[in-house]
Amino acid sequence: MKITEVICQILRIESIEAKTASSQDSVLVRIRTDTGLEGIGEADSSPEVVKAIIDAPFSHNIACGLREILVGENPLEHERLWQKMLRRTMYFGRTSVTITAMSAIDMALWDLKGKHFGEPIHRLLGGSRHKKIKAYASILFGRDGSETSEIGRRWIDAGYRAVKFGWEPMGESEAVDLDLVRGAREGLGGDADLLIDAGCVWDARTALRRANSFADFGIGWLEEPLREDDVDGYSWLRDRSPVPIAAGEGECGRESFRPFIDRHALDIYQVDLSRCGFTDAAYIRSRVEEIGARLCNHCYTSPLTVAASIHWLSTCRDAFLFEDCVEDSPLRHELTVEKVQATDGWISPPDGPGLGVTLNEDFVNSTLVAESR
Repeated sequence: MKITEVICQILRIESIEAKTASSQDSVLVRIRTDTGLEGIGEADSSPEVVKAIIDAPFSHNIACGLREILVGENPLEHERLWQKMLRRTMYFGRTSVTITAMSAIDMALWDLKGKHFGEPIHRLLGGSRHKKIKAYASILFGRDGSETSEIGRRWIDAGYRAVKFGWEPMGESEAVDLDLVRGAREGLGGDADLLIDAGCVWDARTALRRANSFADFGIGWLEEPLREDDVDGYSWLRDRSPVPIAAGEGECGRESFRPFIDRHALDIYQVDLSRCGFTDAAYIRSRVEEIGARLCNHCYTSPLTVAASIHWLSTCRDAFLFEDCVEDSPLRHELTVEKVQATDGWISPPDGPGLGVTLNEDFVNSTLVAESR
């Protein structure tokens, strides 16, 4: 079996808002073979930048576009292909957007491999340890505490027993921050899990003050309070915080995660399959489990990454929560024929071959803004 085509498609919904939500556009990668099989994947990054990395022609041996590297190769050899892509993109890759492009390809290769063998990806990864995982509704803050409270009630009424609020307007002031968290707790009631995503807004000392204040509201974790690459700050904060510290969604691949793991800088490591791929996510899983920390997925895109995430997270020993994006976006709900979302607050990995989801080609065609192969 050989790869014959690497197709890159950019999708975008009609109404793009000025908010921090990667459920408004997507870049799909479709890998086709001479046997007629196709694997699908996606990256959570700037779609046009990912497309440029895939489309780029050969420059020299360590600066080469990904399509050029893959056509003619055996798609089942995912580990060798990951290392080949890593080696031949050394001059523009290693820990950033090139890794996200590789991750979309890696996701598609694993999907293709599952279809070839007739097995779900969680089985190819070594086997699911969890038949179902508690899901949390992941959503943005409201404009203030009152609106945040209403949002929380909506998702509790929908059957979730855990909700995460994130990003704007947190960080404007201490009063705003406390109002948002107070409103979130009021909306969820006393029994549900409340998770807070600060969105990288503070220095370490301010984050510690907020962690102490937020502890009074019984939050389950404080996510990304600092700049994503502030490893020293996270290590310092984690040793002093009364609440667990979570981060990792912006990290791309094992090299990006390595300093956080080596420093034991986090309580919860959040791995995005559309930025790490299955190959590196499996490595990260092993390293985090070795140090006794916890793993969670990050996912705020389409059902492709949702499916990839639950396949991977179900193989993690201590998986305890699953991020379930509940953004009201057509891309989140209409890209695949199958609905991949929690039911009554719980989610299970698909059992179909590969990712276990099928693209809605009518929706793809209606949102397609660019394609290359």
